Amino acid sequence: MSTAEQAYVELRKINKHYGEYHASRDVDFSIDKGKLVALLGPSGSGKTTILRMLAGLEQADSGDILIDGKRVNDTPASERGIGFVFQSYALFRYKTVYENIAFPLKIAKWNRADIKARVEELLELVGLQGMEKRYPNQLSGGQRQRVAFARALAIQPQLLLLDEPFAAIDAKVRQELRSWLRELISRVGITSIFVTHDQDEAIEVADEIIITNQGRVEQIGTPLEIYQNPHSAFVAKFLGRPSELTDAGSFKGFSHVEPGLTALIRPEYVSVTKKNELCKYPITTEDGEVLKTAFRGNAIEVTLRVRDQEIIAGRTLNEPLVEPGEHVNVFIHSMYVLKGDITFYAQNGVLISENYTYI
Repeated sequence: MSTAEQAYVELRKINKHYGEYHASRDVDFSIDKGKLVALLGPSGSGKTTILRMLAGLEQADSGDILIDGKRVNDTPASERGIGFVFQSYALFRYKTVYENIAFPLKIAKWNRADIKARVEELLELVGLQGMEKRYPNQLSGGQRQRVAFARALAIQPQLLLLDEPFAAIDAKVRQELRSWLRELISRVGITSIFVTHDQDEAIEVADEIIITNQGRVEQIGTPLEIYQNPHSAFVAKFLGRPSELTDAGSFKGFSHVEPGLTALIRPEYVSVTKKNELCKYPITTEDGEVLKTAFRGNAIEVTLRVRDQEIIAGRTLNEPLVEPGEHVNVFIHSMYVLKGDITFYAQNGVLISENYTYI
């Protein structure tokens, strides 16, 4: 993340209560101009509260919110120069696409010629040329969301906020809109923050991710940094689909791990081979029993029992199928070992790293 001198958006020790509920706890982060940043966390983690305080729809109890170096805590939402895209689109049902996009420009008292030019420019930007006379009920979910984006960009905001923008759209269109949003933000160069609980969405779209939990910021970094180097037990458990193992040091290749500690193992850290297949690391390979398999589109997910504990692994589609009840060889490449709320990275046969880096 950026320094205070470079930051375009900055939150300093923000706190927010709803009665006894502490929704934001000393939230502190900064974002560079032009970045596309995801606020990622489970429901109730405080991410939408942060977005609404930035927008001016909620007031912080304490702390400072700065946009382009200016404190905006007391600045009305309409004067913050922010575009907001809602999960539910929030389009006017009885206005056409043209009228929906033009609405904020009319409120800002643009003249008719400038409004027409700006709306046409935005229709081209979001790929909806020729649809300006349609009504929202004549559009698909993806098209309605594009109209919402165009309307949010109409007044040329310096900051774009998006609250779960793809949540109401079916999976295939959601995937297409992710790529479209990334390209759109790159073209317009606007600083953007979007809320999501979908880690795949955050990892695919965002330049940086801010992970929230119980009102706090758990970790900030690029998608790769956070995925590879989780700094807390929560982040390690939240990202990916890890299996949780007790007494990690009892597994072959991990005798160097302190006895009794819990570990998290992601599916990609586990290799599964049939008993008649070549096994590269026989000395540190465990025997496992296949409990069930599931087709996941581009791979086969395999649930295994190893040392009376369940581990999820994967097999590619071009590998021989394994069946429930079959015994297989299981090689665990690496794991995240938990000690309190601190996460250490360990590889098979290699000492634990205490600085979150690969060794």
